Amino acid sequence: MFKVTRYPHGTFCWVDLSSTDQAAAEKFYTELMGWTVERRPIGDGMDYLMFKAAGEYVAGASQAGPDGPPVSVWNHYVNVENVDALVDPIKAAGGTILVEPFEVLDQGRMLIIQDPTGAALSLWQARKHIGSGLVNTAGAVTWNELATRDPQAAMTFFGKVFGWEFKPAGGGYQTALNKGRMNAGIIPMTEQWGDLPPHWMVYFSVADIDATVAKVEGLGGTISVPITDIPEMGRFAVVRDPGGAVFSVMHVLNPD
Repeated sequence: MFKVTRYPHGTFCWVDLSSTDQAAAEKFYTELMGWTVERRPIGDGMDYLMFKAAGEYVAGASQAGPDGPPVSVWNHYVNVENVDALVDPIKAAGGTILVEPFEVLDQGRMLIIQDPTGAALSLWQARKHIGSGLVNTAGAVTWNELATRDPQAAMTFFGKVFGWEFKPAGGGYQTALNKGRMNAGIIPMTEQWGDLPPHWMVYFSVADIDATVAKVEGLGGTISVPITDIPEMGRFAVVRDPGGAVFSVMHVLNPD
């Protein structure tokens, strides 16, 4: 297993679902991914769901508010040493502050931003909650990927804000490196993407992708991209949950 006890500055550390129907999402993901659930009260009779795999936290889910997006969406978090210290550098690099820094109970402090190409991202300053305790193994996050129409603008921005470096991977795809380690990907959006806005995609690792994808429609989800081979990397499929949140499942041949 790939257990984590600390994330370096600039590393993806957590994902959570803002769901239009939290109860339906809980049923879908626990049955599809085999996750168990720990509930944490957050006030007003609501719970934040902590999904677990092999006894470790791997993702979260909350009920979207009335002013939230019309469909469910997965949110991505990057660990940082100090969210407040990044507000001015983010603005200077062309980013937008969507939500000013705020406390999340005693778990951490966060900031929500938008990069110059239009994709939202959360920054996390950990206290009691470091993020996922398990990565790159079945049931856990294995990859985060930005789809954008201006990869160069995104690379310039994230290079300035986090110090990421980039390595071409063919077909216009870029791999983002944080302190020399693979951290994320950037894929260019072509005309085939239509009017879909720039966004981050989460990939969850699964042991048997054929069996996982075969369950999706029976649980109320849909398959957006069927199982596809990535030479020397593995196989993936893009899925949409019953609330409309898009994510990928992937069987990785040699997880890092």
